[in-house]
Amino acid sequence: MPKRPSLLASVRAGRRALRVTVAAAAGFYPALYLLDRPVAAVYALFAPIAFGLLSPVPGSGRGRAGTVLRALPGAAALTALGTVLAVSTWSAVAGMLAVGFVLTFGAACGPRLSGTVPGLQLFYILACFPPYAPDTLPQRLTGMAFGMAVLALCEVTLLPDPAEPSYRGRIGEALDLAARAADGLVGAAAPEPGLAARLRQAGRDLRFSQQPAGSRPTGAGRTDRALAQAGSATRRLLDQLAALSELPRAGADPASNELLRGVAATCRDSAGVLRRVRPVGGPEPVEEMIDHFLAVRGTAGDPRSAATHALLRRRSTVLTVAVSAVTVRTAVALAVGGRRPVHGLPQEQFWYAGTGTVRLWLIRVVGLFTRRSVIFQNAWRIALGLSLARLVAGWLDLAHGFWVLLAVLTLGRTTAVATWSAVRSAAVGTFAGACAAGLFVVGAGGASDVYAYLLVPVMLLAFIVGPLEGPAWAQGLFTLVVTMAFAQIAPVTWQLAEARLVDVLTGSAIGLLCGLFAWPAGARAEIRRSARQLLLATAPLVRATVSAASAGGDDSGAGHEVAERALWLTRHRLRIAEGAYAQYRTELSPRAAEDGPDWLAALNYGVRVLVGAYWLPRMSTREGLPSTARRWVLDASEEVEGAARRLADFPPGGLRVRLSPLPPDVAAEVPARVLPLLIDLETWLVALTADLEAATGRPGGGTGASGPHVDGTLR
Repeated sequence: MPKRPSLLASVRAGRRALRVTVAAAAGFYPALYLLDRPVAAVYALFAPIAFGLLSPVPGSGRGRAGTVLRALPGAAALTALGTVLAVSTWSAVAGMLAVGFVLTFGAACGPRLSGTVPGLQLFYILACFPPYAPDTLPQRLTGMAFGMAVLALCEVTLLPDPAEPSYRGRIGEALDLAARAADGLVGAAAPEPGLAARLRQAGRDLRFSQQPAGSRPTGAGRTDRALAQAGSATRRLLDQLAALSELPRAGADPASNELLRGVAATCRDSAGVLRRVRPVGGPEPVEEMIDHFLAVRGTAGDPRSAATHALLRRRSTVLTVAVSAVTVRTAVALAVGGRRPVHGLPQEQFWYAGTGTVRLWLIRVVGLFTRRSVIFQNAWRIALGLSLARLVAGWLDLAHGFWVLLAVLTLGRTTAVATWSAVRSAAVGTFAGACAAGLFVVGAGGASDVYAYLLVPVMLLAFIVGPLEGPAWAQGLFTLVVTMAFAQIAPVTWQLAEARLVDVLTGSAIGLLCGLFAWPAGARAEIRRSARQLLLATAPLVRATVSAASAGGDDSGAGHEVAERALWLTRHRLRIAEGAYAQYRTELSPRAAEDGPDWLAALNYGVRVLVGAYWLPRMSTREGLPSTARRWVLDASEEVEGAARRLADFPPGGLRVRLSPLPPDVAAEVPARVLPLLIDLETWLVALTADLEAATGRPGGGTGASGPHVDGTLR
């Protein structure tokens, strides 16, 4: 049974409907009855509908008003382009193909464009249909501009929505919690009750899926990349602090306590920078504390004792907490302070720090311009559907043929099943709306005053109920709206409702065909393929990381080249897999998403590999591990690499992955100053196997939907 809209959603829908209705009426009636400009009236009517309802423009009232005004030049350009290309069907089809792809693909690369794409597409659709009338372009532009300006004014003045919490502010709140947790773990006999659960919940709250669409930093520029990295590192920091709070105390540990104090101070400073109450600074203080910690943590005692190993494992966890704090601090400085050099840190982790904005955009576009990207697939699916609809509408010379394209635009989904569900509901609703409209036209006849009086209440009803109740109600009520609007522009008969029904059914059939033949499974097939490619890409990186970290100063240049290629490929595969997973979560019901592999665990595995590749080689000693210990970690890395390759096909039922345990005699031969590095590598490799096991869907194997939290790991 469909989930009923909440009271808050209903109130927001009512306020939005009121703003759109007022803006549409304020442009439509004066243009039609005072100025006698029917073309301007049509565009003034559809402008608020396009950017108030059809486009999911996010943000507060002031923010949405700014977005609408910034979209005005683009809407004007597309209106002019459509007017010119309406000279023939083929030119209009070619323009529709280009406009549909560029706008949809560009929206995925930049979130500020995504909210306005359907509205921008609508103006090209309106303008590219016959009659070819370039002389009406001034009327079109005037009506469009007036409608958008009035909508922007209504967004600010008429029951405006409050500002939503920013992602930057949410990171600051999470860092405050992390600072309190780090302070509480210093010298405490026992952690605060429920601390681990609160930390993990705060980490889950930072996921993009929990944020309003307008606050997600998903753009290609440096600021958005840095904010996204700061949020991801903060989530890791919270999970690592939760894991640390669950570890047993291993006696007095002044070195760890000093580093935790530095972490707490860094978290407070970073939160202040995000709130712009503290100056932007680098991570140098906590870096110095990490260097001191690395120098003294190897003097823990007898390397053969269990107590020493327990203390070193706890210190390894503390070190990962500090590494995440350094990452957060650096990313925050890049997000707030802009372009700046990153000294003394893994350059690969902050590769975007010194890169220009144009190049960052090109990297994003080139990275997503592959047929394996769901963003690329969606762009082509929409572009092909709209251009085919334009061709059919022109070829059949359908009256009000733009309704065909509007049906494709509003009813298309990312899977064939979802498209069929929307089309079926829309067909029922349009049929009911057409019957009601036809009966009304027959009853009212040519009394245009009746339509003028009823248009506003019908619009208000349609704009409230349609978004809340789904395609059937939306299409049925919108049929009444367009019937009453066009009946005031020119005399109509019941055949207008018939034309509306034919156009919507035609557009629905085209959209369904595109859904059947263009990637019909949506992200379900792509998430499996992209997760497989991610696991295969990380396999050589695991061994290259272990080799570099354990070799000390003897690592070869060839090994660095292998690691660089694997790093680039892993980042690329991770980006593709994250896009597929984000769409996958929107396509499945929560119950269906629980079955089969845990794709989030696969993504977490990729992130863990990358973070380890960035930081573990920096923690190696000059002399490296002894030959026996190095042989063990290399063999263990081969086991992880082989497991990743075997599990890349995600066999049904999953597979159990277990590393060969570290032999006590091997650890006993390692000097005290080098033993912490061996423990770091062992813990990282064990955590990777836990992620791999969880990714195949084995119960209790790892992360699940709540995100990863393996004790003492570099993530």
